Amino acid sequence: MDDVNKIATPVLDRSGEPRAYERIRTQIMDLQTENIAELAVRAKSLTDVITLWYGEGDLVTPDFIRDAAKASLDAGNTFYVPDMRGLPALTEALSAYLTNLHGRDIPVPRSTITPGGMQAVFLALELIVDRGDNVVFIEPQWPNIKSAIHVVGGEPRPVALRYENNDWRLDLDELFARCDARTKAIMFSTPSNPLGWTASPEELEELIAFSRRTGIWIISDELYNRLDFTADRAPSVLQIAEDEDLVMSVNGFSKAWAMTGWRLGWLTHPKSVATPLAAMTQYINSGSAAFVQAGGLAAVTRGEDFVKQVRERCRAGVDATYEALSGLNSIVLPEKPKGGMYVTFALAGEADSRNACTRILEDARVGLAPGWLFGESSNAFLRMCVCRDTKRIGEASRRIANALGE
Repeated sequence: MDDVNKIATPVLDRSGEPRAYERIRTQIMDLQTENIAELAVRAKSLTDVITLWYGEGDLVTPDFIRDAAKASLDAGNTFYVPDMRGLPALTEALSAYLTNLHGRDIPVPRSTITPGGMQAVFLALELIVDRGDNVVFIEPQWPNIKSAIHVVGGEPRPVALRYENNDWRLDLDELFARCDARTKAIMFSTPSNPLGWTASPEELEELIAFSRRTGIWIISDELYNRLDFTADRAPSVLQIAEDEDLVMSVNGFSKAWAMTGWRLGWLTHPKSVATPLAAMTQYINSGSAAFVQAGGLAAVTRGEDFVKQVRERCRAGVDATYEALSGLNSIVLPEKPKGGMYVTFALAGEADSRNACTRILEDARVGLAPGWLFGESSNAFLRMCVCRDTKRIGEASRRIANALGE
C-alpha cells in the first residue's frame, strides 16, 4: 500500500480530467514545430507566392537514383538490413567516396548510415551528452541543432559569429572561453545554414587541436560540404582528424543529390564507437530501408555530374540574387556566401525579421525564412533559398526590390 501512495497524483485540467501532457518529460514540453508555420498559413490565402523559405532545391531526385531504388524494390529488397551500420554495399562505397574526396583513408567502420542527417545529429549527441552537460554551438545555426541538444538533456550554449565589415567571422578565443568542465562538444555547420559561412582549414585545425587538449568533442555538420563555390568540396574535419580523434562529421544525401524526402544520411566517427552506434541504431530505429539505401549507393557511385549541377544551380541563384539586390539602399546585403544554398540579407532599419518576412510576403508575394529561427545574432536577417531556377530567383528578387520602392 505504501508503494501505491507514492505514485504521483494525476494533474487535472479545468474539467477535472487528467492531462497527459503534464506527465511527459520536461525536456519535451516546450518543444515547438513552429518555424515558418504562421507565414505558410498566411501564404495559402494569397495568390502567386514564390516560396523560398524551405531548405531544399527545386530539382527532383535524378532518374538514376530513383531507378536504383525501384530496381531494389522490384528485386524484393523489403526486408530488414541486418547490419545496423548500413547496407554493406553502401558503407563500402561511402568509404571509397570519402577517402577519395578528402584525400585520406576513411575505412568502412568509421561511418554509420542513418535515416537522414537529423538522425545523425541525434545519434552523435546521444552518444556523448549526459543530462547536465552542455554543448557549445556556433550560431546563426539551423534550429534543429539547438533543439536536439535540449532534447537529449544537454544545455545549448550559443556563440555567435560576429558580423563585421559586411561579413561573418568566427572568434575562436570567444568560442573556447565559452567551454568549461561540463562541455561535451563544440558543434557547428560548415558551410553553414543559413549563412554559407565556411570554416577555414586553419580554423578546423585549431578546433581539433583544442579537442586534443581538452577532451571536448567536435561535431561538424557538413551537409553542404559539396556545395562549395571555390572547390569540389569545402574544407572538412575529415581531412584533418585522425582515426581516434574526438571528431564526428554529420552528412547526408538531401542537398547535393536532391534527396530531401528520402531521409538518408550518415555519421562519420572514430572507429572504436562503431559498435555502440550500431546498437543505438538498432534500438532507436533499426536502420534505413534497403531500397532507400540502394538509392544512396547510386548517388555516391554515379552522382558526381549531378552534384556539379546542383552546385552550379546554387551558385547561379546566389549571383542572380546579388545582381538584383546589390546597391539597393533598403537592403543590407553581406558579402556573397562561400557555399550552401542560401542568401541572407536584412531590411535597413528593420530589426525584427518576423515583421520583415511578413512585409515581404504581403507586399512582394515572396516567402522567406525569418532569421530569428537561427539565433539572436541573425534576428534582423532573412534567409532565402536560392537553389532554384534563376528566372524564378530573379523574379523573386525583383518583386522584393519593387515592394521596397526601389
